[in-house]
Amino acid sequence: MNQAAKVQDAKGPLVWLDMDQKALDDAYDQMVYAPNRDQVHKRNVFNSDRVRARLGAPKRLAYGTKPVEALDLFATDKPNAPISIFIHGGAWRARTVKDYAFLAEMIVRSGAHWIGLDFDGVEGTEGNLLPMADQVRRAVAWVYKNASSFGGDPNRIYVSGQSSGAHLSGCVVTTDWKDYGVSNDIVKGALLCSGMFDLKPVRLSKRSQYVAFTDEVEEKLSSQRRLDRLNCPVIVAYGTYETPEFQRQSREFAEAVKQAGKPVTLLVAEGYNHFEIAEAIGNPLSLLGAAVLEQMKLT
Repeated sequence: MNQAAKVQDAKGPLVWLDMDQKALDDAYDQMVYAPNRDQVHKRNVFNSDRVRARLGAPKRLAYGTKPVEALDLFATDKPNAPISIFIHGGAWRARTVKDYAFLAEMIVRSGAHWIGLDFDGVEGTEGNLLPMADQVRRAVAWVYKNASSFGGDPNRIYVSGQSSGAHLSGCVVTTDWKDYGVSNDIVKGALLCSGMFDLKPVRLSKRSQYVAFTDEVEEKLSSQRRLDRLNCPVIVAYGTYETPEFQRQSREFAEAVKQAGKPVTLLVAEGYNHFEIAEAIGNPLSLLGAAVLEQMKLT
């Protein structure tokens, strides 16, 4: 289809690729494509409570000075064990990691520590994503520096994230770690599920109503533009019921990593929407859960 035909088919002027403003806004509004968000969230809370009942309450450890700068640690009884750090999503809005504890059991019972991070949402940063990226980076550096205190192996740290958490995880794996006083290879692998890796189209969408996008934010926090700093294998995943933009972002990021000559695996989960796919991360029988365990060399 030529550009003129696309314009004719669109309801308004094209804003991004073949999308007018409404189509682009819808492509960054998960509820348009996955209206069962609240149902899935209730399920996640229910299953997180059940995991805490089985594993016990996590240790709450501070990685920074603000009250929100803390993490939940579900520890394994294996000595010098690998560490899985999870960065939650939620459209960069304030969320609490306790609602994601349902992801911990697979990791802990496989012989690794599971850590979930809390950090500010944009409500606490005046819409600025840069402080949020700094928080998760500082948290990962803290885990590396303090791993031995809870029986973790600092040389086997892995990161996973979903949605805006995958965006922040992409920022983590493309960090210049000398700014945080650690070596550039502290992350040994990552799962980036249903994320955003170039912020230009996001900035053009209605998300700019609550996120303070600037040229600096777009440039510094678009991990697809920072692949020279990528020092670990990545798994990129999305579901077939995700919005067209979240599917495209994942495909193009994976292709960019491949073109950069760095190890990448692209997983497409059939039948999952944006909210349902998070559950697969903690399921050892799922495409994503099995890949996480394989990446961490766990069984």
